[in-house]
Amino acid sequence: QVQLVESGGGSVQAGGSLRLSCAASGRTFSRYGMGWFRQVPGKERSFVAAINWSGDSTYYADSVKGRFTISRDGAKKTVYLQMNSLKPEDTAVYYCAGYYSDYDPPPRARTYEYEFWGQGTQVTVSS
Repeated sequence: QVQLVESGGGSVQAGGSLRLSCAASGRTFSRYGMGWFRQVPGKERSFVAAINWSGDSTYYADSVKGRFTISRDGAKKTVYLQMNSLKPEDTAVYYCAGYYSDYDPPPRARTYEYEFWGQGTQVTVSS
């Protein structure tokens, strides 16, 4: 059973920064593709960023490109989301997600492609 635990959420003013962390259990983290999604009340969960096994390929939603950076640390079994130049519209619950694969595909952006989900962490950006 894989568990994902997010941390690092909080409240920040517009223009500020936060770094989210997602700690994963399981022995095969190196074969997990990982991603971040976000959700606001009344809306569907939406893609934010994704990273492949090796960390050499990333993919971002247009709304966060150039402001957010996803990365991973295999030794710590942790995925990060560095969020800079935050805007009020970035306010949401952020979820970490992962999937196991026997090969290293390009980063995935669809919720149904992910097998494991964290409990979410709230990010609030005030104007």
